Amino acid sequence: MPNGQDIKVNFPPNLQGGVYSNNMVVTHTKEEFILDFLMVAAPAGAVTARVIVSPGHMKRILAALQDNIMKYENTFGTIQIAEEPKGKILS
Repeated sequence: MPNGQDIKVNFPPNLQGGVYSNNMVVTHTKEEFILDFLMVAAPAGAVTARVIVSPGHMKRILAALQDNIMKYENTFGTIQIAEEPKGKILS
């Protein structure tokens, strides 16, 4: 936070319920990472959200995810990696 200030964040009602994703496609350029979250149920799928972030922010996201996976597993046990949906994703 700039100078330790609290930042009030608006959470629009239409986003509060979130979206479900069982797959993700990550692409990148030199300037940004693009994360497409998908709901795949063969024979079709749909993008449920797209998030675009800078490389520096992507590193913070990765660190936050690693920290939270560790906390989760310390509380609930080892997470088994889910099998990916079969087939190639075409856009």
